[in-house]
Amino acid sequence: MENSAKPTVNPYLAFNGNCKEAMTFYHEALGGELFVKAFGDGPMEIPDEHKDKIMYASLQFGDAIIMASDTMPGHPAEQGSAVSISIASRDLKEAERFFSKLAEGGRITMPFEPAFWGATFGMLTDKFGMKWMVKCETQEVEAE
Repeated sequence: MENSAKPTVNPYLAFNGNCKEAMTFYHEALGGELFVKAFGDGPMEIPDEHKDKIMYASLQFGDAIIMASDTMPGHPAEQGSAVSISIASRDLKEAERFFSKLAEGGRITMPFEPAFWGATFGMLTDKFGMKWMVKCETQEVEAE
């Protein structure tokens, strides 16, 4: 019997105490369903000042899931430059909305505009230091 389940790859983001704020921001920008669980909700011994920090959060929108948590005290998260979160939509207005909402308070590194390969594409770093690539493939690419 063949297993027809396909593997999935989902980003898991680490934050230094602002996970709830970041995931709420992403929920407002992308829509979907947000689930948040604080360290204080679990059975572990946690310092009082860390009980309201996020042990696990997930945002499901479409077929995508973004997961995240705050780091434990003494183990800070380091924002890397080698990874970007990529979002693709076939709806240009939706992709434009994603890009503009995610860019609020952040820095646009490449404007969201038509690209030579036929997509509309842009890149940004959001106000939490996460890098995003947003694309919409709505244009036909001419064969050479």
